[in-house]
Amino acid sequence: MERRSFLKKSAVFAGTAVVSSNLSARNIPAEEKNLYELKVYQFARRGGVNQLKEYYTQAVIPFLNSRGATVGAFGEYSMEEPPRVYILHIHKSPSDYWNTVQEMKTSKTYLEAAKSYFDLPANQPVFERYETFLMDAFRSIPQFKMPAKNRGLFELRTYESYNEDAFRRKVKMFDTEELPLFEKVGLHPVFFGEILAGRFMPALMYMLWFKDMEERDANWDKFRESDEWNVMRVKEEYADTVSKVKKIFLTPLEFSQV
Repeated sequence: MERRSFLKKSAVFAGTAVVSSNLSARNIPAEEKNLYELKVYQFARRGGVNQLKEYYTQAVIPFLNSRGATVGAFGEYSMEEPPRVYILHIHKSPSDYWNTVQEMKTSKTYLEAAKSYFDLPANQPVFERYETFLMDAFRSIPQFKMPAKNRGLFELRTYESYNEDAFRRKVKMFDTEELPLFEKVGLHPVFFGEILAGRFMPALMYMLWFKDMEERDANWDKFRESDEWNVMRVKEEYADTVSKVKKIFLTPLEFSQV
């Protein structure tokens, strides 16, 4: 009896190990996924944008590039006042992000390059405030995709969900069905990320690029009119996954690497 019990337990353990192994094989290790750090700067005056550009080109971008990160910089398509600038730090992995943040505090090269920025007096602030979003790359698109050189318009979208389960189901919808369709109809992805910290949680954020607004409108029409979308959007498993959608149109700034 004891031997049969032992063999039964061993078989269950072995079966569990096989299932766990198969599940882990379908997952992307954290160190193979990008971590996205999006900073949204709010300015009281347009001159601050030029000062931020100088700080990034002289200090931040060289520092991040030396650690394998890429920087995107975007202004709002609508040219609203006061202006906002969106800065995207694309880190190779979560550990690269953490190590970079720590090294930035003590790097003599970076601190010297940033000195003129840090020495600005309190009555001449570069920006009013900025907010930060941290995002974990999707399993189906673990690294960002560099847009073509003719990119002229970016679309930044945020999808909020009413709870964590709805959020997980929406991520699954993108991972398994929507993203292949995006590629097919010309909704060119730059990144897709699960928001780990920031406003709007639980939520995901993604960025698309286009040549111009005409291409954007035409390709979204292709998406909405496709048979694939009209089948997947009515599936019960994806019901009520998105409670609110926010979209912002951006254009690349001259110092953007994306």
